[in-house]
Amino acid sequence: MPVTDELMACFRERFGSEGDIRVYFAPGRVNLIGEHTDYNGGHVFPCALSMGNYGVARKRNDKTVRWFNMTYPENGVITADITKLAPEDNGLWYDYQLGVLWAFMQKGYEIPCGYDMVMISDMPAGAGLSASASIEELAAVIAKDLFSLDVTMSDCAVIGQYSENNFNGMNCGIMDQFASAMGKKNNAIFLDTDSLEYEYVQLNLKAERIVITNSNVKHQLAGSAYNERRSQCESALRDLKEVIDIKTLGDLSESEFDKNADAIKDPVNRKRAKHAVYENSRTIRAVHALRSGEIEAFGKLMNESHVSLRDDYEVSCPEVDILVEEAWKVEGVIGSRMTGGGFGGCTVSIVKNDHIDEFKDRISRVYREKTGLDAAFYIADAADGARRLL
Repeated sequence: MPVTDELMACFRERFGSEGDIRVYFAPGRVNLIGEHTDYNGGHVFPCALSMGNYGVARKRNDKTVRWFNMTYPENGVITADITKLAPEDNGLWYDYQLGVLWAFMQKGYEIPCGYDMVMISDMPAGAGLSASASIEELAAVIAKDLFSLDVTMSDCAVIGQYSENNFNGMNCGIMDQFASAMGKKNNAIFLDTDSLEYEYVQLNLKAERIVITNSNVKHQLAGSAYNERRSQCESALRDLKEVIDIKTLGDLSESEFDKNADAIKDPVNRKRAKHAVYENSRTIRAVHALRSGEIEAFGKLMNESHVSLRDDYEVSCPEVDILVEEAWKVEGVIGSRMTGGGFGGCTVSIVKNDHIDEFKDRISRVYREKTGLDAAFYIADAADGARRLL
């Protein structure tokens, strides 16, 4: 049974079949290069995935929301009064939904009533593929459509980021929400996170595919360490501003950073800032290489990105390092790196079509030998962003 049919059947069972029932989808994302640059005023290069969160929704006549998630049926039906929302985070899926409604109202948009909604996910949670942003953009596109809100999908991305920063307490950048909201089939998004100027870039992978490998680990320090990295970069930026006129770390070239790096007092903060500056430069060069058909150069920059994330930003972990280092040994692998916030989750690799089976077989075997864990693989297709389906 198609997932939308499953959702509709569950909705009718839980909430009845009358009225105007609508179907929505918001994708997850994979970032090809440009990690931890989005809150540093740099460039990113993500694409939306065909995996994500589906939702079926119908307006109510009161101020109540009722939500049921088929992926987590043990939570039961979640009920909330939209007039009494306040920032909180229990680490559960519905906090991201509540946060978006709260954020719309904080920004002055009217949410005139509540709604009933059933959702389901076909993507792994905690894998670094932005399940949280997918939930946020699902909530945003539902509110935009049900209540005829005068917002663009770019606005929905900003609302999603605002809600995660201020309702959920995660100081994320804009990339995840922007990719989920603004994705385009067969394209990645070259986004300047400082100005929000963006371009769609065709992937043009003819003999290669994007392969996502899930380590199936997520270390508990991910959330706190993410906020810590952002704080470290902000401290480094303050030091640099004393000697050079910049607004963000993304304003610096590699050579400008090298000339002024000693102004950063803390050596750890200096490493964090170096990653942000060099990763921004790598991302710009990687997009130029892809446009020029230089896929091997793109892959080399992916590899350099992982080394920087491992050594300078220190957001990788042993399991993910094994996946990447083993991928580098496989013939036909153009490039491989961790993707997402770090401390577990997924890697992203570009692999020649005729070596994908070898890639999966070798990585599966070695990863199990070294960690006792099973890796999972997804062939990624760049897909359209959040939208109403029916």
